[in-house]
Amino acid sequence: MEEKKVTTTKKTSTPKEAVKKPAAPKATTKKVVEKKEATSKPVVKKETEKKTVTPKEAEKKPAAKKETTKEVEVKKEKTEVVKKASAPLSVKNRLKVKYEQEIIAKMMEKYNYSSVMQVPKLHKIVVNVGVGDALTNAKLLEDSVREVREITGQQPVITKAKKSIANFKLREGQSIGCKVTLRGMKMYDFLDKVIAIALPRVRDFRGVSRNAFDGHGNYSLGVKEQLIFPEIDYDKVSKIRGLDIVIVTTAKSDDEAFTLLSGFGMPFRK
Repeated sequence: MEEKKVTTTKKTSTPKEAVKKPAAPKATTKKVVEKKEATSKPVVKKETEKKTVTPKEAEKKPAAKKETTKEVEVKKEKTEVVKKASAPLSVKNRLKVKYEQEIIAKMMEKYNYSSVMQVPKLHKIVVNVGVGDALTNAKLLEDSVREVREITGQQPVITKAKKSIANFKLREGQSIGCKVTLRGMKMYDFLDKVIAIALPRVRDFRGVSRNAFDGHGNYSLGVKEQLIFPEIDYDKVSKIRGLDIVIVTTAKSDDEAFTLLSGFGMPFRK
């Protein structure tokens, strides 16, 4: 019985292997055919795609470039608008334009300057207010600081005593006033306001003195009342005070400074 089983197993194994062996080459042939088709199909697609896609791409590319250029132009316009809105206004003062267009030419003809840099010009304007009553009442100093800030448009600096004087009951380091140093456009704006608005409002005004130069081209002007400036409200004034206005120039002589300030329109007394 054991020998029969062995023979049966041998007989059954041979047909299965015989069946599997012919199936294998069929699978390989199918795979080969599929591989050939797979290799042949994309080549045909690529050729067809190249022929069909190139005109479409040629039509689409210029349209894409136009869109990008329009977007870039729109972005540039937006950035320019934002810069213009954020940038400070470049407005020139009337006196500065007059200095550049008229005064420089007149002074070069009169004094025979070899260069434009030799022509005198404004360097700074110092506005000083002395508040002696601040020793007893500190609120008066605050009021004067507020008034100077309204007049000049700049925060003033509090001045303090450098020496102690027993007769005035003054000690070193006490606050006795305030001052402002103006440069640039604020300097021209303040001078224009003094010449065109403030000085004409002085009662019985006959002009400013010609003898207020210090010999080095600087001019000092005294104002008795701060009410001549339009920024000051009469109802809010606690006490009438005067101002000291010092106009510092780069002139080397008083004659040059006089012609410079008269060119700006300073109403000198005749």
